[in-house]
Amino acid sequence: MEIARTVAELCQQQGIDARQLASKSGLDEGRVAAIILGRWTPSPAERAAVARVFGLTPDQIVWGHATPVQHIYGAGPA
Repeated sequence: MEIARTVAELCQQQGIDARQLASKSGLDEGRVAAIILGRWTPSPAERAAVARVFGLTPDQIVWGHATPVQHIYGAGPA
């Protein structure tokens, strides 16, 4: 069974940066950078475009925010 990896891990494995991933996926470079950093949860279409670059399905990649929301918008729940 293959272990799911983040986009950042896949980029590191493949030796590609945000600019190259954006070019290969057809997505905006800023959006791709945010996805790599875990600051943006991509839409299904964006997930499919990124996954295609790596020859994977979206289900084989770990998606989601890496930065806890409470650190962005205050102290979080009391």
